[in-house]
Order: sequence, then C-alpha cells, then structure tokens
Amino acid sequence: MLPRRLHNTILKRLEQMPAVALLGPRQSGKTTLAREIARQRPATYLDLESPRQRERIADPELFLAGHRDELVVIDEVQRMPGLFEVLRGVIDEGRAEGRGTGRFLLLGSASIDLLRQSESLAGRISYLELTPFDAIEAADGGISLDTLWVRGGFPPSALAVDDDASEVWREDFVTTYLARDVPELGARVPATTLRRLWTMLAHQQGGLLNLSALSRSLEIRGTTVAGYIDLLADLLLVRRLPPWTSNGGKRLVRSPKVYVRDSGIVHSLLALPSMDAILGHPVVGASWEGFSIENLLIAAGDRVEASFYRSRGGAEADLVLAWRDGRRWLIEVKRTLVPRLRRGFTAAWDDVQPERGFVVYAGAERYRIRRDVEAIGLVELCRELAALAR
Repeated sequence: MLPRRLHNTILKRLEQMPAVALLGPRQSGKTTLAREIARQRPATYLDLESPRQRERIADPELFLAGHRDELVVIDEVQRMPGLFEVLRGVIDEGRAEGRGTGRFLLLGSASIDLLRQSESLAGRISYLELTPFDAIEAADGGISLDTLWVRGGFPPSALAVDDDASEVWREDFVTTYLARDVPELGARVPATTLRRLWTMLAHQQGGLLNLSALSRSLEIRGTTVAGYIDLLADLLLVRRLPPWTSNGGKRLVRSPKVYVRDSGIVHSLLALPSMDAILGHPVVGASWEGFSIENLLIAAGDRVEASFYRSRGGAEADLVLAWRDGRRWLIEVKRTLVPRLRRGFTAAWDDVQPERGFVVYAGAERYRIRRDVEAIGLVELCRELAALAR
C-alpha cells in the first residue's frame, strides 16, 4: 500500500480533538490507514458491518469504559446512529478527567448520514476525507500518471497486476455498490436505474447538470433524479462543481457541472478498459478534465472554494480557486502537449481577476504562455497547492 498523505494530518487532529471522523468511499483505504494508525498506540478496532463486532458494543457505555485509555477505531460508524450520544457523554467525562483528545477515530462511507448523526458531537469532532490515491501519492509511489488516469485511484484498481485485473475489480465494485451497499444504507433505488444514471453522468462527464434531460431519458421525475444524484454525491462518488458567481451583472450559467469523481469508474461505466480505448472515445477530453480537477481539489484541501466559470456568451474557464484571503487562481485543463489559451479564457480572466493563471496539460515542462499564465503538469501544480494547504 502506498503511504497516504493524510496520515500525519490524522495524527495531528487526534492530538487536538477528542474524535476524528474519516470519510471516504468504500475501498478508498480508510480501514488500512486506520489500522496503521492504531498500530502506533494502544488501540482497539471495531467494524460495525460485522454482526459479531456489533455484539461487542451492544452495551456501548460498558464497552467504552473498558477501553478508556485506548484509541477506539469504529468502522462504518453510521450503522449505529444511537452511538453518537454515548460518545458525547464519554468525551465530556474524559475531558473532565483530563483525557480530552485522541479518544475516537470514526470511519464512514456515507458523508451526509454520518454528518447528520454526529451533530451531537459538535465541538468535539474533526472531519477529514480520504479519497482514493491522488496524483501526488501515485507519483511518490511509482505509479505513472497515465496508469492512475486509466485505472482510477481506488487502491485495488490502481495496484492491480494489469489493466484487465483492474477492470474486473472496478466492474465488481460498481455492481457491489449498486446491489448491496446502496440498499444497506436504506435507499430504495432500483439498481438498474441508478446504474443507468451513473453511466449517463459518465458519458456527460463535466457537463452542466440538466435534470430535465436526465428525467426524460430515465423516464422518472426530475426530483427523483435529483435525489439519486444527491445519493451518489453523499457516497462521495459524484462531485457537483458550482458555477462562479459574479457581482458584475454578467450573464453566467447557473447550473453546476457534474463529474464522476474517479476516472477509473468513468472508464469502467463506459466499457473503456485500456488507454487505447479511452483515447479513441469522445469522452477522452472530459475524462482528463475531470481527473485533473479532482486531483487539484484534493491537493487544495478544504480551505479553498472551487467553482467553474462560464458565461452565456461563451467565456469559459475550467476551474476557479478562491482562498479566504481573497486570492484567486484561474485554471484551464488541456489533454494536449501544446496548450493554447481560448479567447473565452481571457474574458473569464477579466471578470474573475485572478492572482495567477495556469493551463494544466499532458506535458511535464513548466513555462509561461503569457506573462500571467503558466503551462504546468498536473502533478507539479498539485504539489504547489498541497504546500499551500499545509
């Protein structure tokens, strides 16, 4: 398993807070990382997917009293909603006794459920998201950027012995999510309908969300489609990127863009098992765009507000990053070795007024396209953003 960049951040948060919640889709590596952290200190691990493990914590107050001097790692914690009130009492009691930090590491794969259930822990819990392998982790671990793009970042897929094994794993992953994991969350969604929607979003990777068109294609109500997209976003499988809002009175689009977050899942849903198949498919540019944007946002962290720019007149930029101190970056993504700026990018620049501009392209050399815009490789820009997020 490759070293995860979030490892030290989790350790730091455990030193600061009583509880840390680690969110992420299934198979993103949460359990492996949590067990690694648990090996470094006295700890106990519970997986609430297991009936036998749930029996161990049937009386949570009694169980936790027996592990008061350990880090308690609880996997799939959203399966026991009533546990959070007990954790609150245990945390408050521990604070009164001088044991105020590093008590619980909670793992969950459904972000909204966990966030809603854990509201009682406000002020006592810190939230982190563990994504599949990102571009920095892959580069540091010897995985090429093209391999990461083709296979996606889920560890069993990225580390598979070959592309065929990776594709088999991803197809099984999609099937299992639809047939088992979604129903287990209590969502009454027909698996065939959700797969059709997921596949349609992959075909339209990075397109503006059009609920009416999706509704007609699926022959279900728009509100139902919106609920299904909410579910995929909650499972951290889909990202909705909001549009930039301007105070200048310009006519900008209002619909978000929608991306299937993992490029390997995009390619699996579209039956594209290899680089050659992807390069020969119309989705190639949109897939690279989504892959690049996802990695840039992972590197930038949660202190940055992300959006895209598109006016009704055609001005466009793929990504706007806005920091809380007022700094802005404008970013364009190109699957090419000779990047050029579109005229619409200049119009977007005049409206957004960024501090810096970049064109992320498929090459490795860094150079200026114009005085205030640089061409740059994806991994290098990710590293720059990650350094700012520390």
